[in-house]
Amino acid sequence: MRSPRFLPALLAVLAAGYTSLLAGDFRLGSPISDHMVLQREKPVAVWGWADAGESVTVAFAGQSKSATAADDGKWSLKLDALSASAESRSLVVTGKSDHKVEVKDVLVGEVWLGSGQSNMSFTVQSANNFAAEKAAAKYPLIREYHEGSSAMTAPQAEGKGKWSACAPETVGSFSAVLYFFGREIHREVGVPVGLINTSVGGTPIEAWTSAETQLADPATKERYETALKNFNAFDPVKATAAYEKQLAGWNKAAAQAKAEGKDIPRKPYEPISFRNSHGGPAGLYNGKVLNLVPYTLRGMLWYQGEGNAGMAELYHKQLTALVTSWRTLWNDEVPYAWVQLPNYTSPGEGWPRIRESMMKTLELPKTGMAITLDLGDIKNIHPTNKQDVGKRLSFWALGTVYGKNVPAISGPLPAGSSVNGNAITVSLKHANAGLKTKDGGPVKGFQIAGADQQWKSAEAKIDGDKVIVSSSEVTQPVAVRYAWKDWPDCNLYNGADLPASTFRTDDWPVPVVATK
Repeated sequence: MRSPRFLPALLAVLAAGYTSLLAGDFRLGSPISDHMVLQREKPVAVWGWADAGESVTVAFAGQSKSATAADDGKWSLKLDALSASAESRSLVVTGKSDHKVEVKDVLVGEVWLGSGQSNMSFTVQSANNFAAEKAAAKYPLIREYHEGSSAMTAPQAEGKGKWSACAPETVGSFSAVLYFFGREIHREVGVPVGLINTSVGGTPIEAWTSAETQLADPATKERYETALKNFNAFDPVKATAAYEKQLAGWNKAAAQAKAEGKDIPRKPYEPISFRNSHGGPAGLYNGKVLNLVPYTLRGMLWYQGEGNAGMAELYHKQLTALVTSWRTLWNDEVPYAWVQLPNYTSPGEGWPRIRESMMKTLELPKTGMAITLDLGDIKNIHPTNKQDVGKRLSFWALGTVYGKNVPAISGPLPAGSSVNGNAITVSLKHANAGLKTKDGGPVKGFQIAGADQQWKSAEAKIDGDKVIVSSSEVTQPVAVRYAWKDWPDCNLYNGADLPASTFRTDDWPVPVVATK
């Protein structure tokens, strides 16, 4: 599925990463290591480095495949598609007489990659009911690869990380969203599950997107160049001095809050370590994505958007570019789903705009979205109920990727509207056994406006998979909005108890207030 537009840029990026490698070091791509899970039913990529011209053989599960290292030492091959297996086996890679690597305890099953910012990196030990989750986490066939590299200014072909088998003593450090998603897949599909976690808190989407992709569009090009300029202008001396002043103020405020029994304000970030871990635009793509290619995957998951709420008008374009470019990078149109931002208190309309952008990106093929408008925390940008987030992602995957019967693959999504006199009728898909309100009361969360663009609270009545919206204050309506707030008071659900998405029928300009 590679397009000619992406190929030259991709080859240049990969070549730049490989030129820094030391010749003569016999080794494998960083995710190919002990305890890994290989993807079933697809040709499996194996790659590494050897001496230039060296013949390398990979043996696994009765197969033996060979490749020759190129001038830069890089070699790659694909094993024939494998059947799922919970048997612990070794993958053996040999070259000349003194070159041999054995990768132990290898399983074959389903492999999913998860990325994004803090709500993807949020661990099981911080999620709801950790004591019970820890005690029940006896799933040795679920494995997580934690990608531990840093952001980089130049593309990197290699990274660092390790696979861990799920057990009570290890599950606490797993990504909670990935674990609860993977647990459902494992239970329902009945095969080993590998979860690749490459995520960093507080990061914008442009950190995860290649420079070439961002420079290809005028709007994202401007954003990229501004971010790069700011990153390069960083002055560590000035930044440290400012941080020390901020820290002194925070210490005073924290002590006062503690004495008064109030919430302690968030501690300021130490600027140098924050800069190094987050990098500039494309920094995390360079350091924490490229080194995972071309590890064979079933699909990808994304939980991010908080870091882009201040410039939400670009997010639909950015998310579309991210999904498309990552699929191109892997040369595989893998299923790709994301978590829509939950309810949260944030100034302006950035959060509903991000939710809308995520919904619009469902136009891409093989994509899905977990609607979490009822799973947020009014004070905490990191809600702890990650169990339901993972389960809702799994509904989409089980229903679309694996062909299983699930309650619903999504909450209700808008599917068109029409004006009928003084009311607007909105159709919704994924109604699943009919729309309803969560609490059984009147429908809440709708607004309606006429041509004057003045929004009024509306009455709404459910009619099967439709909602009829009106207001005595708007006699000639032209547009409807639902849940169009950071923390909306809304209650529209489908028969599977999944909430409806934020949406609007207008395209009027929306003011955006920058958020931290």
